[in-house]
Amino acid sequence: MNNDTAAPRGSFPSHTGLTDPQQADVGPLSDAALDELAERIAAATTIVGIGESTRFSRETFGVRDQLFRRLVQRHGFRALAIQDSVSVAAGLNRYVHAGEGDAASALDSAWRPWRTVEMAAALEWIRAFNQEHPNDPIRIFGVNPVQAQPEDYDAVLDHVRGSAPERLAEVASHLAPIRTAHHTAEHVQRAQGIHPGRPFAEHARDALALIRSLLDADHADGILARMRMIVDFHERSVAGQGLSTDDVAVWAGAIGDYQRRTGLRVVYWDGIGHTSATAVTSPLAPERGPQPSEGSLLRKWYGAQYVSVAIGFHHGDLGVAVVPEPAGDLIDARLGETDLPAHWLDLRREAVRRRWDGPAKARVISGVYDPSRDADEHLAVASLADAFDVLIHIHRVTPVRWLP
Repeated sequence: MNNDTAAPRGSFPSHTGLTDPQQADVGPLSDAALDELAERIAAATTIVGIGESTRFSRETFGVRDQLFRRLVQRHGFRALAIQDSVSVAAGLNRYVHAGEGDAASALDSAWRPWRTVEMAAALEWIRAFNQEHPNDPIRIFGVNPVQAQPEDYDAVLDHVRGSAPERLAEVASHLAPIRTAHHTAEHVQRAQGIHPGRPFAEHARDALALIRSLLDADHADGILARMRMIVDFHERSVAGQGLSTDDVAVWAGAIGDYQRRTGLRVVYWDGIGHTSATAVTSPLAPERGPQPSEGSLLRKWYGAQYVSVAIGFHHGDLGVAVVPEPAGDLIDARLGETDLPAHWLDLRREAVRRRWDGPAKARVISGVYDPSRDADEHLAVASLADAFDVLIHIHRVTPVRWLP
């Protein structure tokens, strides 16, 4: 493991804000500890949700990847579910099976948080594992339905260029600004002050109306289908509708359906707001109160066979922002009182649960994070131990490395 996240076994430091029993609850996150943790969570488990509090940390991703590798190598997990579309994940799955091209190229159309050096290395490891186990490979699948991709915009524009070139500029004026959402999500653009102004869904609907007026019968089905996908992409985005419970049910359903159809044991990578085994109050819409998560539905369907692991951190430079020490009412602050580079806590042990359970707030650093509002950047759960079976805490983090 990376030395920034692994710590040797040994006695706990004497200068910590935790009581003696609480100190005994946490263990240093050594390689041996990850072996033990994988063994514990794999027992009688069908699906493991491994969530991060941020998608920008090299260390949190690294721990998740290391835990995944152990679940694969030692405990027979053979499927990885990711927060991306079916078509994007199918491309990644082709790479890890056929090995065509390279991992970085396979990620070209992926959701921006996946386009990192760390994710490429994870794919390379999966590819190598599959080469060694051709009859028992790892599969990758996406939880989102098929979504519009940049090539759909190109196809629409190419058609207009050939059939109605005098209208090309008008159509392009709607599509050019909104295709940027495939690199930086619309709600993130708003938070960063780079949004062009008009809602992307409105641009998409206007483009669809234009295309309908221009199409001839020979091309109507294919081009209109692409244009409708573009509209759907923007209408169903966070900026278009926020965090939809309908989407959560679709995403959780995709995981459950895949698992039941294949019989494979599944690891699910996402943010802690998605993998939580109970409803969460989201920082994006606190006025809505607790909302179901994919993990809460998986817990309902699978019971204890769904295990939720949360990876958080105390402070550090994420590249997109320097994150200060957490506010005192966050669980991240309490966990950070242990003077270890990284440690873990198994909330399924009854004595540990008694000492740590209760309503909790956990830090969430998303693409709209603003350090000046750090105290508000969190999600809330009614019961820490019901939401997360295992907590992993990293004291200081550094940024992921973005692919070109």
